[in-house]
Amino acid sequence: MSEETSKGLWDDAEIIYAYTRAQAIEDGVLIDVTETAKEAGIMFPVAVTSTVWEQYVEVPEGVNHQDERGRLWDIVWMFRCAARNFSGDTLFFKLYVGNHDRERLSRNDLVALKALCGPGDDAEPVITIMLPDED
Repeated sequence: MSEETSKGLWDDAEIIYAYTRAQAIEDGVLIDVTETAKEAGIMFPVAVTSTVWEQYVEVPEGVNHQDERGRLWDIVWMFRCAARNFSGDTLFFKLYVGNHDRERLSRNDLVALKALCGPGDDAEPVITIMLPDED
């Protein structure tokens, strides 16, 4: 096989635009939660989408006795528990999130999230937690 035929289809393609994970974090599209993830025993860098942050980490106005640190911990910890016996790159998991001040949580408070493990900007493994319909 000649060198010409062993080339991949995209080997000489010009990159028109690239948006890195670092840029997404800088822009606020992703929020880096690696330090909390490390505390939970996760060894790879972890980020959540801004949508996950706004809906499930930020404490809604009028909700008492909750804080962002605790809500973030719940997400990261439930991911860790779900990932413990999982192999693959896309993991769906659920947890209860109280976006109200009622004493008890109900089925309506059960939320689904998706975690993707893929290559970061330098091809290192990174995890991104997002809504199931996000990419």
